[in-house]
This record gives sequence, C-alpha cells and structure tokens, in this order.
Amino acid sequence: MPYRTDVEAADALKEAYGQITSEIGKVIVGQDEVVKSVLISIFSNGHCLLVGVPGLAKTLLVQTVARVLDLDFNRIQFTPDLMPSDIIGSEILGEDRNFKFIAGPVFANIILADEINRTPPKTQAALLEAMQEKAVTVAGVTHKLAKPFFVLATQNPIEQEGTYPLPEAQLDRFMFNVALDYPSFEEELQIVKNTTSSVVPEVKKVLNAEQIIYFQQLVRNIPVADNVLEYAVKLVAKTRPHAESASPEIKRLLNWGAGPRASQFLILGAKCHAVINGKYSPDIEDVKAIAKPVLRHRIIRSYHAEAEGLSADAIIERLL
Repeated sequence: MPYRTDVEAADALKEAYGQITSEIGKVIVGQDEVVKSVLISIFSNGHCLLVGVPGLAKTLLVQTVARVLDLDFNRIQFTPDLMPSDIIGSEILGEDRNFKFIAGPVFANIILADEINRTPPKTQAALLEAMQEKAVTVAGVTHKLAKPFFVLATQNPIEQEGTYPLPEAQLDRFMFNVALDYPSFEEELQIVKNTTSSVVPEVKKVLNAEQIIYFQQLVRNIPVADNVLEYAVKLVAKTRPHAESASPEIKRLLNWGAGPRASQFLILGAKCHAVINGKYSPDIEDVKAIAKPVLRHRIIRSYHAEAEGLSADAIIERLL
C-alpha cells in the first residue's frame, strides 16, 4: 500500500475519510463534528473524551467506527467496584502449576471506557497508564498492546453523585474533549425513524489496522510553516494566567492554563484537519478549527468566570 509520493498518500487519506464518514452516516444521524473529532484523534494517534448526557449514541458511534475501520473493539463499563485487574488482566495458576497471564479487555484496538468517572482513581490510573505507555505491566512482565490503540472514554456531565472526577494530569492525556449535544428536531425524527424499524444498516469496511498505522505516520510527516507553529504555541501560552503573555482578562478568568501537550496536539490535529480538507500543510484556520476540543479540558476557570457563567468554550472564543 505504499503510495508513490506523500501527496498521493494525503489524497488517499482524504478520500478514505470521505468514505468513512459516509459509512458512519448510515448508522449515526448528525453528530458530524463529533465524528470528525473522533476520526482526527484516531489518525493523530491520540485518545478522545466524549462528554454528554446518556442516550446520545456514544457507544453506537464507537462500535460503528470500529466496524468501518475493521478494528477489534471492547467496551468496559466503569463501576465503583471495578478493579485494575478487571481492565488489564491478571495472572492465574494453571493446571500445570505455572502462572499464566489472562489478558483483560484493554487488549483491543479501540476501547470504549464507558463512564470513566464512575470508577475509583486506582482503576482510572490503570487505564491511563495503558493509554500513555501502550503497554501494561502485570507481575513484573510488560505486555504490549495492539496497534493502533485508541481509547474513547465517556463522561456523564450531570450526575455527580458517586463519581470520581478525572484529575487534571490524567485529563491531559486525552487529545480531545468532545462535547455531545442533543440532536436537532429533524435529526431526532430521522433517528427515531431509523431505530424503530426492522431495517439494520450494513456498513462497509473502509480501512484496516495496517493502513491506519500508515496514515498516522503520514500525518506526522506533514510539514508545518513556522508562523502556524508560533500561532499554536502563543495561543496555548495565552491560557496561562501566570505567563507574561496572558491578558489581564485571562488572569482574572483562569486559575490554570494548558501545558505543552496542548501545543503538540494543536499541531498534530491541525495537520490531520488540513489533509482531510484537501490541503497539504496546515494554516492558522486549521489550528483554530480544533482549538476548542484540545483546550477545553486543559484550562481551569476561576471563581470569577464561574460567577459570570462563562464556559471554557466562551473563554477560548475570546482567546481566538
């Protein structure tokens, strides 16, 4: 599958992206921005956090993406009594009196970590280590995870009873924080029509694991102009209330800003955003297009911002 030039490969990725979205569209109505963010994070080799109320087809979306990309998929339902070994696996004593490793559900290409904020920090940390290292260690032995490896975690924003919010350092491991909203009236009509009949939509496989790894490498190889790099780094620096470049308004509205990982993800995401839109190098518009999902979980609002009812998105708007 090697293409003659990177330009040819970039065109192939753009075409594949179009096919993938149309296949997903057979099952998922609307949610175009969410689908786009999920696919950009897969091709950028990042992980994604989906925040939305129950019943917005988060699980169905992830299952459909896995089917179209021909990847192994596992769903882990996080509960307060879930243990780290329930995710990564454990050693058991076999009949031959030797210990053997039984792999947990994390050994798949796409993991749906459902309601990740329902489980205690120890179990959250086990998954987040796997996300960072792309490997797990059990009884001193390291087991590599499948490639590509992608975690989609969902978080329920409304019920805060019995939840364990993810610490900032762990939130930082997610490339995107994607907010799901209720469908429009027309979309909801379409959803109800589609899901209450006996017709089950058939989706075709568009890519496989090997091709996805190839395209992930391609995205990294895309050149970026210095002015775009500088724009991304300056944008992230402006979120830090203790930095010299922060405006008096930001000093008042934010307690904490984004770290260097945000700059890295802005550039990687902008590269991928450029390619799927038919460009061979990202410009400042591509950085702006993905700024909200990259930054919204990396800035911590001050008491003033909360008192004024300013959301993270509204503050990012002002920065842009």
